[in-house]
Amino acid sequence: MNKLTTFFVALICASSIFAADYNCEIRGICYGLDTTDMTAEVIKNYYLTTRLELDLYSGSIVIPSKITYKKQTYSVTKIGIGAFAWCDGLKSVKIPNSVTTIGDGAFFVCSGLKSVTIPNSVTTIGERAFYNVNNIVYEGAATGSPWGAKCINGYRRGNLIYSDASKTTLCGCSSTAKGKVTIPNSVTTIGDGAFFVCSGLKSV
Repeated sequence: MNKLTTFFVALICASSIFAADYNCEIRGICYGLDTTDMTAEVIKNYYLTTRLELDLYSGSIVIPSKITYKKQTYSVTKIGIGAFAWCDGLKSVKIPNSVTTIGDGAFFVCSGLKSVTIPNSVTTIGERAFYNVNNIVYEGAATGSPWGAKCINGYRRGNLIYSDASKTTLCGCSSTAKGKVTIPNSVTTIGDGAFFVCSGLKSV
């Protein structure tokens, strides 16, 4: 089992221990509800199904800032651990300004995503939240792993993605890269899994 597979298995195990009081589904999106502070967290919908498939979300999704369940209103503040992981059929996601946290692996390998805009309200982005997702718009101040949104959209030149314009830290390579890529002499650090799923490369 490789490092990234281990990471994702850990996501599933961690997300199965859910502390919210209730789980519900509203307009195709599943939530964990916390009745203490009246907040909601977007979760993977295997909480509500016996199906084993991971790709349970598809198309375009608009996450609302508030939901109402059993006459109670909840503010949507978090996208949970692995909420959309491996959903290749997902094309776009709109995240509301109410969300402050995007959990570990939330959009892990959602390679079909064409559009994701992250509001500046987000202050925390989990480990590998956007692994292998290239179309990210984010200008906020959240901290995160090298595969957090800030790095994905941080500084891209050709098929290589750097943490910033200094090009000292190489975060990753586009999954669509083919043939040969040349890493510049300015690079002193190559991030974890930087060339994961870059099966089209012939030389580096």
